Amino acid sequence: MIAYPTIDPVAISIGPLAVHWYGIMYLIGFAGAYFLGNYRAKQSNGMWTKDMVSDMIFYGALGVILGGRVGYILFYQFPVFVEDPLVIFRIWDGGMSFHGGLLGVIAAMAIFARRYNKHVIDVTDFAAPFVPIGLGAGRIGNFINGELWGKPTDVPWAMVFPKDVLQLARHPSQLYQFALEGVALFCILWFFSKKSKPRYCVSGLFLLCYGVFRILSEFVREPDPQIGYLAFGWLTQGQLLSLPMVIIGLMLMVFGFKMKKFPQS
Repeated sequence: MIAYPTIDPVAISIGPLAVHWYGIMYLIGFAGAYFLGNYRAKQSNGMWTKDMVSDMIFYGALGVILGGRVGYILFYQFPVFVEDPLVIFRIWDGGMSFHGGLLGVIAAMAIFARRYNKHVIDVTDFAAPFVPIGLGAGRIGNFINGELWGKPTDVPWAMVFPKDVLQLARHPSQLYQFALEGVALFCILWFFSKKSKPRYCVSGLFLLCYGVFRILSEFVREPDPQIGYLAFGWLTQGQLLSLPMVIIGLMLMVFGFKMKKFPQS
């Protein structure tokens, strides 16, 4: 067993002002997307500009935050929401959902695409390779917070998380998800999109790979306590929400390679 490296969730504290590591992880994600977006924009033959990238990050940030919060409440706290709708505004209590954030970003990219007269899929194909930076950073934030841990295990790298009332040795599933959703997904998308691909293919590959990685990681991650398992003694909410991503991702890739239409300015 490996000792959990206890880290203060508050990175900087100045008087009443406290900056949390989890918030910094969001900034790292947005900053990484901004710099890599500008790098790719320079190679786009004028199809993308620095101003477009800046606006895309702004729209995306709004989509992540609003969609992530609304998605968490609707997907994971719906009974609480029915009893007290104002819970959706209590962001200090925590709670963000990737799947809600994804829907929020898709909506934001649709608005962005309309503003710049672009095909929405051309926008998501451009943006998809940058998303894993934020996903990976977010999982590191989960690890620092000592939350969303894995199931009990006896593997040599198991950890006991301070907030776990049972104090059991568990899978550090946050780090597994960092490796899959962050590192592996970034490498796959970055190199796949290095050369221009048919429209729909990069977005499709993102949905496919994330869905598969999330489904796999949920097998060693504790389900959300307020929901538990949905069926079969193993199906989690995260897996159920990720399954459509796999199906849609496959369909987009098949459609994209079949149509062979490339991005247009």
